[in-house]
Amino acid sequence: MENDLLLAAFVYLSIAVLAVPLANRFGLGSVLGYLIAGIVIGPFALNLTGGGHSDVLHFAEFGVVLMLFLIGLELQPQVLWKLRKKIVGLGGLQVLLTSLFIAGLAILLGLTWRPALAIGLILALSSTAIVMQSLQEKGWSRGPGGRSAFTVLLFQDIAVIPILAILPLLAIPETIPQVIAHGAPGDGESHTTSVEHGVEHGAEVATSLVAHLPLWAQGLAALVAVVAVVVGSRYLLRPVFRLIASVQSRELFTAFALFLVVAISLLMREIGLSMALGTFLAGVVLADSEYRHELENNIQPFKGLLLGLFFIAVGSSIDFELILGSLQTVLGLTVALLVIKLLVLVVVGYAFDLRGSQLALFTLALAQGGEFAFVLFSFATQNQVLSFEIAGILTAVVALTMLVTPLLLIVYELALLPLLDRLQSEREEDTIDDDEENRVILAGYGAFGTLIGRLLVANRIPTTILDYNPDQIDRMRRFGFKVYYGDATRMELLELAGIAKAELLVVAIGDSDAATRLIEEVAHRHPHVTIIARAADRVHYRELSRAGAHIIVRQYLQSAMFMGQSILQELGFRAFTARRRVQAFARHDIRMLDQLAIEDMDEKSVVTMARKASEQIERALHQDQAYHNPAHALELDDPDDEEQHADLANMPDPSAAPGRTTVS
Repeated sequence: MENDLLLAAFVYLSIAVLAVPLANRFGLGSVLGYLIAGIVIGPFALNLTGGGHSDVLHFAEFGVVLMLFLIGLELQPQVLWKLRKKIVGLGGLQVLLTSLFIAGLAILLGLTWRPALAIGLILALSSTAIVMQSLQEKGWSRGPGGRSAFTVLLFQDIAVIPILAILPLLAIPETIPQVIAHGAPGDGESHTTSVEHGVEHGAEVATSLVAHLPLWAQGLAALVAVVAVVVGSRYLLRPVFRLIASVQSRELFTAFALFLVVAISLLMREIGLSMALGTFLAGVVLADSEYRHELENNIQPFKGLLLGLFFIAVGSSIDFELILGSLQTVLGLTVALLVIKLLVLVVVGYAFDLRGSQLALFTLALAQGGEFAFVLFSFATQNQVLSFEIAGILTAVVALTMLVTPLLLIVYELALLPLLDRLQSEREEDTIDDDEENRVILAGYGAFGTLIGRLLVANRIPTTILDYNPDQIDRMRRFGFKVYYGDATRMELLELAGIAKAELLVVAIGDSDAATRLIEEVAHRHPHVTIIARAADRVHYRELSRAGAHIIVRQYLQSAMFMGQSILQELGFRAFTARRRVQAFARHDIRMLDQLAIEDMDEKSVVTMARKASEQIERALHQDQAYHNPAHALELDDPDDEEQHADLANMPDPSAAPGRTTVS
C-alpha cells in the first residue's frame, strides 16, 4: 500500500512537471494541461496510476478545501454580507432553473420524478476548482463576470448541504428505470469504475457521527459546528496565532495553519457538512486578521500543488471504456447538459445586468458539472435513488464537461472576446438632443470622469457627458445620469454636443494619445473654449500643454501629496510644517513641468533639467532648519516666520488644481 502510494505520487508529480509547461506553451492553460496529463497516465492510456490512485485522489481533493479557505481570506465579513443578495438571488436562481430543466429532460427520457429531481440537483452544480483556478490564472476573477461566477459557486457549495439532506428522501423501493443507460455494457462492472472514488466518499458521508440521529438533531449539530467555527476563528485563534508568531518560527506557523484547515475539515465531515464550506467560513472570519497575509503565503503552495494533483486525478478517472461503449448516449447527454446550463446562465446573467463579454465569460465558465457530483452520485446510489448504471453514465458526462471547460474558455479568449469587443465598438452612437447646449462638456466617464460628473451634477451645473464604454453608459443611466454613447474624439459628435457654445471642455479620456489629439483639434477650431484635461503622467502633461490644454491636472498628484503630508506628520512634523513642505514640492515640480512644456528639449537636456530641479527643491527644503530634525519643528513652525522661507511660502495647495498652463 505504501509503495503503491509512493509510486502513484511519483507518477503524478512527474507528469505534472512535464504537462503543464507544454500546455502553457500551446496556450491551453494549466488546468487543461493537468486534465490531459491525467488522461495520459490513466487506466485507459498508459495505465501508470497504479494501486495508490484512490489514495492520491483523496489527498489531492484537499486542494479544493485549501482553495476555499484562501478565497475566504480574500473576503471580509462585511464584504460577504454585502454580497448576500447576489449570492442568494443569482446563485439560487441558477440552481433552481437548471435543476428544473435537467429534471424535465430526465423525465422525458423515461425516469420518474424522484431520480429526475436528484439528477437535476446534482448536475446544477459547477466545478469550483476548475472555474476559480482558470479565472485567477487569466486575471478574469476581478471583473463583473468573474465576480458573478464566484457568487454562484459560493451558493452552490452551500447548496451541497441541503442536497445531501434531500437525496435520501427521494429514495424509492422499486427498481429504478435504466433508460439512460441503454447501450452500456451489460455486466455493469465498468460502470462502477468511474465512480469508485465517489463511492468511498459517499461512505464517509453516510457514516458521519450524526448519521444515526433524527433530522432535527443533525440540523442542530450542523448549526453548532458552524457557530463553533465562526466564534472560534474570531475569538480563540487570534491569541493562538499571536503566541505562535512570538516564537518566530515560520515552520511552526505553517504547521498550525495546515492543522487549522485539517481540523475544521474533519469537524465538518464528521457532522455531514461540506469540508470546503467550513474552511471557507473560517477564512472569511480571519479575513480581517493581522495574520491574513501570512496565512495566504504559507498555504498557497500547498493549494496549488494539491489542486494540480486533483485535476490529474479527475482526468485519470474518466472511464473511456464506458464512454466508448455508450458513446452516443454519453455525448448526447454531455451536449444536452452544456446547452441547458448555457441557456440558463445567459438568462440569469442577463437578469443580473451582465452584458457583452462579461456575460459570455460568466456563461462559459459555469457550464460544466462539478466535482461534488462524484460524491453526490455515489451517495444517491447508496440511498437507492439512482442505479449504478445511471450514476456511472452521468459521472462520465460530468468528467467530460469538466474537460471541455478549459477549451470553452480558450475559445472565449481567442474568438468571442475580440468579437464582442468589436461589436460593442460598432454600436451606433446616441442621438444628442438638438437643444443640448450646456456650459460644460465632459469627455470620458470612467472612474476619474465619474467623480467629476457627479460633482457637477450635485452643483446643478448643466453638463453634457460623452463616453465610449457601452456598459458604463447603461450602468450610469440606471442611476439617472444623462450620458451619451459616442466617440468624444470625433469633432462631428462634439459639434452636436454644443462645443461651439460651451464654456468648458473637460477631457478625462483614458487613452492618452486620443486625449491629446482631441485637445489639439478643439484648441484649433474653438479657441474660446477653456480646456481642462487629466494627465496620466509627466510626459502626458507636457504633451497636453503643447496641444493647447489650459488647465492640466495630474492624475495622481493630489493623492500622492496628501499621502506625503501624512507621512511627514507621522515622522514628527507638525501639520503646518508638513503642509508647507508638500506645497513647496508641488509648486517646484509644476514649475519644472511648465518649463519643459514650453521649451523644446532633447532627452539629454530634459534629464539635466530634471536633476537641477531636484537639487533646487532639495536646497529650498534644507533652508528650513527643521528639515532633518523634526524635533525642532516646535521652534520653527511659526506661521509668522514666513519671510525666512520665501520659496516655501505662498505655495498652491496640492489639493487645489495642481497646475495651470496658458498656451498662446
